[in-house]
Amino acid sequence: MAEKPLNPKSQERLSQDSIETYVHPETGQNLGVKQPLDQQRDRANQKRRDNDEVQNFKVGIKDIDEAIYYYFNEILRPQVVQNGKPINVPLVYGSPERWSAVQKDGYYRDKNGKMQAPIIMFKRDSLEKNRQLGNKLDANRPHNFGVFKKSYTQKNAYDRFGILNNRKPVEEYYAVAIPDYVNIVYSCIIFTDYLEQNNKLIEAINFASDSYWGDPSKFRFRAMIDNYNTVTEVVQGNERTNKTEFQINLLGHIITDTINTQAYNSKKLYSKAAVKFTAENESN
Repeated sequence: MAEKPLNPKSQERLSQDSIETYVHPETGQNLGVKQPLDQQRDRANQKRRDNDEVQNFKVGIKDIDEAIYYYFNEILRPQVVQNGKPINVPLVYGSPERWSAVQKDGYYRDKNGKMQAPIIMFKRDSLEKNRQLGNKLDANRPHNFGVFKKSYTQKNAYDRFGILNNRKPVEEYYAVAIPDYVNIVYSCIIFTDYLEQNNKLIEAINFASDSYWGDPSKFRFRAMIDNYNTVTEVVQGNERTNKTEFQINLLGHIITDTINTQAYNSKKLYSKAAVKFTAENESN
């Protein structure tokens, strides 16, 4: 007979097990009864979501990385003049292999071994939790939510029957747990053939600092840049490369879609359809 796998206790279960019920000092009667966790949740407040068009709201680390990529390519659109013609400067993500090769050689090569310039490379360095802003209070049972209202659907639209009976369409509300606010640091390197090209890119990026980066139709996060370090290096004989390193300090937020958030993100709520008042007269 196969042994039943042991599942670790959740933090909620550990908290409930640590509660000591009250015992009467004289009679010894146990006056407190612990309820199972499943009975403590009010099933009357649970809403069906399998036929819901509104998906659970989430913001991941990948979304923040893509916000940086989108801002450079779609908003900032860095350009330099080379051989009398403006050219777009590509942005690439510094994978561990790419970043290690750049740190070793001092420049970036394509897959054919050719030195690439101009180009901008970036990678994520660190992620730190920001506890100075709001918090969900408890990850097992979030108690702090942001609420948004869904527009009236075809099922819940104004009609003459509802107006005559003083009945309003039922409004749908969704409560999303307050996200985890984080500070993320990105390292960036600019490679150019000429110092003048490097200066132009620094000017454009510095002007965009302290603003909100990302896709306006999705998520935007505030990005800040404090300093730039520019050096000119001689590589491969007489060839020179101008390199500028800087860091982006980004204020972001994360709403995960892991298993412990599925029960609480997003909660579905409804407004009252009608409120009725009745009056009664009593005669002596």
